[in-house]
Amino acid sequence: MHQATTTTRGYDLRSAKPGSGSHRLGRRLIQLYAGLVLYGASSALLVEAGLGLEPWGVLHQGLARLTGLTIGVVSIIVGAAVLLLWIPLRQRPGLGTVSNVFVVGLAMDGTLDLVPDVRSLLVRIPLLVTAVLLNGVATGLYISARFGPGPRDGLMTGLHRRTGRSIRLMRTGIEVAVVATGFALGGTVGVGTVLYALSIGPLAQLFLRVFDVPAASGGSTVVAEGQPEGAILRR
Repeated sequence: MHQATTTTRGYDLRSAKPGSGSHRLGRRLIQLYAGLVLYGASSALLVEAGLGLEPWGVLHQGLARLTGLTIGVVSIIVGAAVLLLWIPLRQRPGLGTVSNVFVVGLAMDGTLDLVPDVRSLLVRIPLLVTAVLLNGVATGLYISARFGPGPRDGLMTGLHRRTGRSIRLMRTGIEVAVVATGFALGGTVGVGTVLYALSIGPLAQLFLRVFDVPAASGGSTVVAEGQPEGAILRR
């Protein structure tokens, strides 16, 4: 998160109107929860397309098939477990971190309950492309709200700080392990997995700029936690 200055990306804090801080906070909260709901919904559309999931989705689906739980419930359990790993890494969660654990999983299950099964390849291919695009929008929304990284991103940045290895190496190593484990458990790996890996970085970078909220001065460490962009964008 950028340090507070008199001007932030063209926004002059000295000229801010009374109450503008509350307006900014309200916008950030809307972005956070809209982004998390959309992230869960887009992940569910990837499941419906059946052409390959994002790396952690492969693991969630594999565990869901193994345990009989819904993929959304598995996502919540895995997110909570990953968050526990923050303790030895001395990472501090923000509001967005905790919300990520629950909101994404609930949105996934809700979307899967509402969307009918899709069998035709003519529908599944555009559904896949739409899901990846919406996931990029969702990523830009919730990260630019600046309420803290997701549990999985925080794990990678925490390992980066503790080991001194690059974020790219940490992310690649963890996601390869996650995909391999999920695939062994029955998760779906396919063209969608490759498309997601190649597109999510540029898409997230684009929508981070679109939805950027100027940083406020004196933010709370609980409400506004920094998010290293490299944790998301350097796939």
